[in-house]
Amino acid sequence: MVTFTEERLQALFNEMKNRKIGVIGDLMIDKYIWGDVARISPEAPVPVVEVTEESERLGGAANVGLNIVGLGGQCVLIGVAGNDAQADLLRSVITRQGMDAGGIVTDPSRRTTVKTRVIAQQQHVVRIDQEHRHPIDSATEANVIAYLESHIQELDALILEDYNKGVLTLNLIRRVINLANHYGKMVMVDPKKNHFFEYRNVTLFKPNLKETSEGLNRRLSTDEEVISAGKDLLDRLNSDYVLITRSEKGMSLFKKDGSHQHVETKALHVADVSGAGDTVIATLTLTLAAGGTIEEASSLANLAGGYVVGEVGILPATPDKVLDFWRKVK
Repeated sequence: MVTFTEERLQALFNEMKNRKIGVIGDLMIDKYIWGDVARISPEAPVPVVEVTEESERLGGAANVGLNIVGLGGQCVLIGVAGNDAQADLLRSVITRQGMDAGGIVTDPSRRTTVKTRVIAQQQHVVRIDQEHRHPIDSATEANVIAYLESHIQELDALILEDYNKGVLTLNLIRRVINLANHYGKMVMVDPKKNHFFEYRNVTLFKPNLKETSEGLNRRLSTDEEVISAGKDLLDRLNSDYVLITRSEKGMSLFKKDGSHQHVETKALHVADVSGAGDTVIATLTLTLAAGGTIEEASSLANLAGGYVVGEVGILPATPDKVLDFWRKVK
């Protein structure tokens, strides 16, 4: 779609350093427990994992923030946490990673979302989810909106990052979009199934192929079917752009003027797709905020996504890593 020069890429990355992005959505902690299995429990037919290492990292909407900071931008995370020790850990890790945690609203009726993965001999043994998924209440909504209202003029763009954990309620979605449009701020959306068609009048809507198929309730097997779906989403959402990510088939961009373009994947190989969508939405947003065109934003996001899927584990993209990857694939 776009043929970059190294000078243009460097210029975009330099401009990203001056951009502040707000990310609103479901904040999580991803906890990992590594160990070895040498025996089966005498109490039940399950493996006994002898723990050798534990770590915590940011997940969900917070991982989008990690990618923004990794690319050189600034990030304000806005979401909800419980009144518990995990909330303290969440804020601590966010601050340690160079992000602003001031937008995290405390709701004592909810628990902070933690996903714990137990891994032994390079295999997932079990995942344990500690969370509440019911919609946040009106008082918590009001606190989220109040924070955004007091800080929105500082932001260059907003990302709505939905993991269907209850933060992005219908009312909150509408109020955030109206507020952003009032102040002329870009709104980028990474949706999930719930409220799929409520993200109207945004700058860019970025579902993956599976989410698009589920949202429209139809199969999307051919390029023609994807093109029809992208145009339908543009019409129904009245967004400026729709970008459908298609895994190994790259991305398809649809514009309000009726045109569409395809971006072929740049991935050399796929080791781990975890977190790739977070990298894509972060790169898209920062590139547009830095003055790039939508074509440049899509192409650079494709490069960043191609880099991260080639690495094991959820790693944020960085300018140096993306530049090195671009040199390999150009």
